[in-house]
Amino acid sequence: MRLVGVVDPDTTRADTVAREFGCRSFGSIQQLAMTHSEVQAASVAVPTSHHLAAARQLMEAGIDVLIEKPLATSLNEADELIRVAKGLGRIGQVGHLERFNPAVRAALPVITQPMFFEVHRLSVFTPRSLDVDVVLDLMIHDLDIVLSFVNSPVKEIRAVGLPILSGKVDIANVRLEFDSGCVANLTASRVSTERVRKLRFFQPRQYVSLDYGRQDVLVFSVGGDHASGIPSVNPQIQMAKPATTGEEPLHAELKSFLESVKRRSQPTVTLEDGRRALAVALDIVASIAEHGRKIDLESLHA
Repeated sequence: MRLVGVVDPDTTRADTVAREFGCRSFGSIQQLAMTHSEVQAASVAVPTSHHLAAARQLMEAGIDVLIEKPLATSLNEADELIRVAKGLGRIGQVGHLERFNPAVRAALPVITQPMFFEVHRLSVFTPRSLDVDVVLDLMIHDLDIVLSFVNSPVKEIRAVGLPILSGKVDIANVRLEFDSGCVANLTASRVSTERVRKLRFFQPRQYVSLDYGRQDVLVFSVGGDHASGIPSVNPQIQMAKPATTGEEPLHAELKSFLESVKRRSQPTVTLEDGRRALAVALDIVASIAEHGRKIDLESLHA
């Protein structure tokens, strides 16, 4: 595989990026498809509102797509992307990057029956992605991970959020209850003074702590064989640190996508996975809006 070109309606920007990576620049997808018929795969990194149009045009040109998160702005758009991909036999992957985090991969074999999650994703404010609120910008990463770990339908959502430095919700907290009985508390902020990306969950006789930034996992177990564990202050608790394979998540994501393209196999994060995370995220956004109406938030900011 090789990088053929960069597409951007801003041709000056496209030229700059193309020179940096030693490829060609194009002002439109149509121009790319007409000029390079050998193009097999493309990464769709445009504003979310343009995902459907760009991905559809690429797929209709016979090109497989890696679409950045969130998959779309609505479930109707997500469903249309799924329909087009299936109808044309195209590979479609969603850019939920944390699925490829070494810590997440190392935690998968440990999962038995998660019953409680505590998740924090805090970032300092930057003027990017302000077209969507913090749920679709940041929290959706963790929603995808929790949904894949629990693998159970969401039963109830309770959420609160506030705009702080932008016109959208900048900090949000949500409580999810699943049909399995599992409960997840998630907090996301893009107005923090520090950067935190941590996920912790409890399951029978175990506590698992995952740090996305450090890319490591700690597993605390009650009972069992202590010989293979790390010494603990409490002799009843065994602490273990599953081995991780050091790899940049973005590199791992692209490699996985291209492997799916090559083998015509199901990607690690399917369009259906992207739709599932989007559906919960949109329900959270609606729940936050409802909570704001209940407490008459607009009058408090007047």
